[in-house]
This record gives sequence, C-alpha cells and structure tokens, in this order.
Amino acid sequence: MNALVPLPVLLPLCVTGLKLAIGPRIQRFQRFITLAVLGAVLVLSVLLMVAADRHGPLSVHLGDFAPPIGITLVADRLAGLMLTVSSAVTLLVNLYSLGQGMADRDDQTPVGVFHPAYLILVAGVSCTFLAGDLVNLYVGFEIMLVASFVLLTIGGTVTRIRAGSTYVIISLFSSVLFLVAIAMTYSVAGTVNFAQLAGRLQEVPLGVRTLLEAMLLTVFAIKAAVFPLAAWLPDSYPTAPAPVTAVFAGLLTKVGVYSMLRTQTLLFPGHRLGDVLMLAALASMVVGILGAVAQTDLKRVLSFTLISHIGYMVFGIALAGRGSIGGAIVYVAHHITVQTTLFLVAGLIERRDGTTELTRLGGLAKTAPVLSALFFVPAMNLAGIPPLSGFIGKLGLMRAGVDNGGGWAWALVAGSAATSLLTLYVMAKVWNLAFWRDAPPGTEGEGVVLESAGDEPGDEPGDESGDDEDGGATGSGSGLPVPAGAVVSAGFLGQSITTTKRLPWPMLAATGAAVALGLLYTVLSGPLTSFTDAAAAELLARTPYIEAVLGR
Repeated sequence: MNALVPLPVLLPLCVTGLKLAIGPRIQRFQRFITLAVLGAVLVLSVLLMVAADRHGPLSVHLGDFAPPIGITLVADRLAGLMLTVSSAVTLLVNLYSLGQGMADRDDQTPVGVFHPAYLILVAGVSCTFLAGDLVNLYVGFEIMLVASFVLLTIGGTVTRIRAGSTYVIISLFSSVLFLVAIAMTYSVAGTVNFAQLAGRLQEVPLGVRTLLEAMLLTVFAIKAAVFPLAAWLPDSYPTAPAPVTAVFAGLLTKVGVYSMLRTQTLLFPGHRLGDVLMLAALASMVVGILGAVAQTDLKRVLSFTLISHIGYMVFGIALAGRGSIGGAIVYVAHHITVQTTLFLVAGLIERRDGTTELTRLGGLAKTAPVLSALFFVPAMNLAGIPPLSGFIGKLGLMRAGVDNGGGWAWALVAGSAATSLLTLYVMAKVWNLAFWRDAPPGTEGEGVVLESAGDEPGDEPGDESGDDEDGGATGSGSGLPVPAGAVVSAGFLGQSITTTKRLPWPMLAATGAAVALGLLYTVLSGPLTSFTDAAAAELLARTPYIEAVLGR
C-alpha cells in the first residue's frame, strides 16, 4: 500500500506530458483521459485514507533514500481525507469545465491549455498534502503557483492579466519568505524533514523557534487568505472563468490551512503564538463577513465569505485541543465542497443571465427553480443551518471554545456565532435580490451576446465593431449597450458568449453532484466526526507520524 502514496502526484504530471505532446488533436479522447486520471486519483485517495485509518500513517522514501537526504511522502488520516475531498471536488469541477468549454465552442483552450494546467494544479495540491518535509511542501506550492497563473490569466483579457499579476506578486513574496524560513530551519536543525524536525526543534532556543513559527505562519496565512493578509483575494478570484474560480476558492486557500495544521501540531506544539492566531481568526471572521455584507456582486460576496470562514478553521488551530482540531478538520472538508459549489452556481447564473451583479438579477426562483435549489442548499449549509455539515463543524468549534474557557476562546465563540448569523443574512440578501424578487427592468434576454466590458484595449462599452473568433458580434453587437460597470460573462478565451436559459447539462449535473456531496457529509456526520477526532488525536500525539517516517 505504501507504493501507492506517490501516485496522486505522479499520475497527473505524467498524463499532462502526454496531453501536451498530443496537442489539440482527438479532443474527445483527451477529455476521456483527463476524467480517467482524476477518477483514478480519487480512487487512490480513498484507498490511502482507508489504509491510513486502519494501519496508521503510510510513508515512502523516493529512491529509497532515508531522511534527511531523500524525498519523503506521508499519508496519514488528515492527508488522506484532504486528498479524498480535493479529488472529488476537482473531478466535479472538471466535468463542469467540459460543459462550459463545449458551450463556449472553445475548440483549443479546454484541451490545449486549460486541462494540462488543471492537471498540474491537481498534482501540486496532492504534493502539498503528502509532503513529508518543508522543501517538498514548498515545491507543491510552486507547482500550484505556476498552474494558477496560467488558469487565472487564460484568455489573456486585461482584467484577468491584472488580477493574475496581483496574485503572482503576492505569491512570489510568500515564496521568498518561505525559502528564507526553510534556510533558517535547516541552519538550526540540520534537516527539513518533518519527522526529524519534530524532535530537533525542541532543542532550538525558544526565541529562534518562535521566529521560525511566526515566519511559517505568515507564509501559510498569505496562502490561506487570513486577515490582514487577504486583501488580494476578492480582486483576483472573480475575474477568472467559473471553473477556475470554483476550484481556487474551494481548494487553494485550504492548502494554506492544511499547512498550518501540519506544522503547528507536528513542529510547534504548544501555545506560543496561540493568542495571535486567535486574534487573526476573530478578525478574519468579522472583517470578512462585513465585507460580504457590503457587496452587490455575487462573486465578490462569496469571495468575502471565503475570507470570513477561513477564520473558523484558524479558530480550531489556535485552540490546539483535540476537539478544536477535529472541528477544524470537519470544517475544512465541509468548506472545500460548499464554497466550490456556490461558485459553480454563480457560474451558472452568469451563463444564464450574463451577470452576477445582484442589482441586475431577479425572478430566478420562478424562472429557474432547479438553479434556485442548487444555490439554496449550499447557501444554508454555509450559514450553518442544522443539521447540515456547516452546523456540525461550527458546533464542534464552539464547544471546544467553551471547554477552553479562556477570554480569547469566549471572544471567538461569540464572534463565530455573530459571523454565522451575518452569513445567514448575506445568503438571505442574495436570495431576495437574485431569486425571490421580480426581475428588474433591463434584464438580459436569451441570446444576447456578451463579453467582458473594456477587456480589449481601445474597446468601449457599447462598441459594435468587434468580431469574435467565430465571426459573431462582440460587446453589444446584439444592439444592446453594455451598462457601465456591468459584470458580464466571458468564455475560456475571454471571447464573447451568448446567454441561454437552457443551461448545459454537464454544468448542471456537476453542480448537482457537488450539492449532493455536501449533503453526504450530513448523512455521514457520525463516521466523519469519528474519523476527524481520530485524525486530531493522531496529529497531537505526533508519535505515529514520526515512527512511520523514521521507523522507530
């Protein structure tokens, strides 16, 4: 079983090389390959999760080189669960992207650029979850960064390039800080292997150890979009195509949370920076949800709720108890799925009505009941309505805060309750504006050709002179002007698309499956919480992980 550990990383990378060699030819076969690989990664992830639960952490030293020389990959309960959830989500988003690509009539991009970059992203995510040392954790981050920049800027529109540039600058800064932290760690401990560092860092002077902890936490807080290091996220994610935004919002920030969980429990046990983490968690929850209250665009609303709900996960990490760590793991798995689902729904709304601006939407509950149901269920799940999985995760975290009994813990309990109520208010606001009220005047009808306003240099909203790649009209070529400040659709290539009331069935099916996956957490809440409690105990014990890697 140990031999299976590297496959979630190696399989997507190998197939990416094959797809790039084939190029844009035999597209149906290439789509089949992508789905087959993602399905295989999901199966492997489930097998690793089950094996880690039954037999303890699994480890493999690539090339049979023992630490600290070789590359070590480790799959314990936490890594297995994160791999399984992320693999399921990436498979569903890929199905969604196939539907969007076919609807956009993108003959080249979904196969030629999008899917190879997507598979590299999947490999990077798997690498971070399985990394047994700081260097390979860094490598996983960099693999994701390269793929992320391609995906964020796909199509080359001005808004996407601008947002992608901001994302890359912030990511490169965190990467440099991460390299400095790795170099300092190696200089004081003589290794970067997690299992060896768990023992050696305890012999390092307290001040140096605290500095290393603070540097690593800063790096992971940037990746996770923890306040006040989250300003880049609301301007970066909403500009990308819906599948890209969905997988970024669901997965990439959770990689940072996972890294915090791993290093805080294994390398820095104790509470030296616990109060700082609690303050960051409270600020993330409150500032993020207040930002969401102030937004009128659905994608930006969801981006700010993402920042807010990262605070719940940091809340659990900061308390550093078995109950809080277990609650944080439940919430990570829940939030990956629910946040991804909501962004997929936002993409469907944009496909149908040409915008996610709430002031220009209305009447969807009557005219699109299926779409309304696909939004309502994950929205209530995000708000934490009983007995959904969002409630289960929040209840576990609040209970841990009450059991802790400290002043900061009680402040976090109060903040999490207030944030949950405000999340419900935000979701009710979206429902009222986009679904419940009558459609406002000027709503785009079916068949209107749209593009991203102002994306091409020299183009002005309302310009009817441009042509898309298929020879069709762009901008307001339909004869209708694009309203100033409108948030309108664009395909993978940034080209104009046509609104449709009949949504592509692969996009609907993938979104429905994501909603069902979120509900499955509620149905399996008993086994899920038992598993996460065992994972938390394993993380805090540290011994199973260390013995699996070092063999003693």
